[in-house]
Amino acid sequence: MLGDVLLISEKHIAAAAVIAERVIIELQTLQKEHSGHKYIVAISGESGSGKSELSHSLAVRLKKEGVRPKILHTDNYYRIPPSERLAWRLADNFEHVGVGEYDWDLLKSNIADFRSDRQSLMPCVDIVSGEIDRLITDFSKADVLVVDGLYALGIRDADLCVYIDLTWRETKKNQTLRGKEANDTYRLRVLEKEHDDISAFRYRAHLIVGHDYSVTESLDPGDAAVEGDYAGQ
Repeated sequence: MLGDVLLISEKHIAAAAVIAERVIIELQTLQKEHSGHKYIVAISGESGSGKSELSHSLAVRLKKEGVRPKILHTDNYYRIPPSERLAWRLADNFEHVGVGEYDWDLLKSNIADFRSDRQSLMPCVDIVSGEIDRLITDFSKADVLVVDGLYALGIRDADLCVYIDLTWRETKKNQTLRGKEANDTYRLRVLEKEHDDISAFRYRAHLIVGHDYSVTESLDPGDAAVEGDYAGQ
């Protein structure tokens, strides 16, 4: 997202180092089995939980280790631009807030471009103007795609799923500091609706990032292949 504010701290860097170690080991193993395998990490969590900070820190760590990363923010894939989103939500009394707001077909297409080493035309939200721009990415220069966003764990073919186990109530300070959306009564309704959809994906996680940003294995990660290819289908 253009104009986004990141609040990176040592906890994000430390968690990213743990995740990067696993990514590198699995990537090397998969590339031995399937030459040229392209690896996808999906990072989900509620608003203000540190998804963007963790994905950035992970990408920096991977690059340092000689792995070519690319970050994909799923906040860029809302069907409705930020400048029009509140009016759209008010029109149906917030009934459709949640996973269905993403353009999953476009997200799926861009991920397919990554898998196939193609150039791709991708959306990029300008936070200041509230409009959606377009940018061209050459995925042939990336080994790992780091996908972060509220519903990133809805991606079926992610090799590694990471869930940040913090609720929006615990991250109010970060939400205010980043200033992406106004903190008003409408926003609170959105956060409550998002909470239900996001937490529904927790079972798909391979790794859980806790309240203190420690990284642990999920006890029993579920099959990300249930109910269609992507969450929006």
